[in-house]
Amino acid sequence: MTTETTGTIRVVTVTYNPGAELDRFLASVPAATARKVTLVIADNGSEHHLVDELAARHGARVVRSGANLGYGGGANLAAAELTEDWIVVANPDIIWRPGSLDLLVEAAQADPTAGCLGPRLLNSDGTVYPSGRALPTLLGGAGHALLTRVWPSNPFSTAYHAQNGNDAVRQVGWLSGACLLLPRHVWQALGGFDDDYFMFFEDVDLGSRVSRAGWRNIQVPEAVVIHEQGASWKARPEKMIRAHHASARRYMCGVYDAPWQAPVRWAITGGLRLREEAEVRLARRARRTH
Repeated sequence: MTTETTGTIRVVTVTYNPGAELDRFLASVPAATARKVTLVIADNGSEHHLVDELAARHGARVVRSGANLGYGGGANLAAAELTEDWIVVANPDIIWRPGSLDLLVEAAQADPTAGCLGPRLLNSDGTVYPSGRALPTLLGGAGHALLTRVWPSNPFSTAYHAQNGNDAVRQVGWLSGACLLLPRHVWQALGGFDDDYFMFFEDVDLGSRVSRAGWRNIQVPEAVVIHEQGASWKARPEKMIRAHHASARRYMCGVYDAPWQAPVRWAITGGLRLREEAEVRLARRARRTH
């Protein structure tokens, strides 16, 4: 890979009444790249004081619409009028390892077919989060949903998580929106995220559109970031479960959108609603026991 440090990067993050994790995120960016970086925070929340204070401390710009636009909508707002060579969209609860952002850019420079690139995501305990996955299908998604809790290593979940060859740069179906890098021309050609996805599956949809447009989704395991996975889930588990399933229904029904596939869409909708209610009941039970 090239060691050139040419090109500029816009790093975008989306916040909703954040805590100290935003400070850690912003503080970790300078060591992640030797390139010129513009930091932009999309503030979807209502408590602006901390966001403004941290933005001033780290030289970031804050954008607001006056409403909660969701993850994709917030990222699109922060990416408006993009002039930098690269755009990074990242959760505010990740910490960049030194040099990790440069490794992503170098991988993109080495492969002109790369439309979207993501790092290896590590959980806070050091375990690998499966952030490069296969695009969901009806059979694979059903098998994963039904079996993952009782048989985590089932073949449906293993194929979906696409973790074979974990140490090699590889093509995947989609990459976690917790941390993505795209060349400016790809982001602009695709129009960014589909902000009709308020939360969840905007990254799956983006990965699908990257592939359909003729580019590739590439995971670069040598680039490592730490992600405190699930911070939002811990605070609002029931709302997050319902938002996740609503987006899953939207995506999967869009995949099977032909008129003759109406029975498939009905089955998808019914199955996901049943799973949603089961997950909500489990979350309520867990809350009562703590």
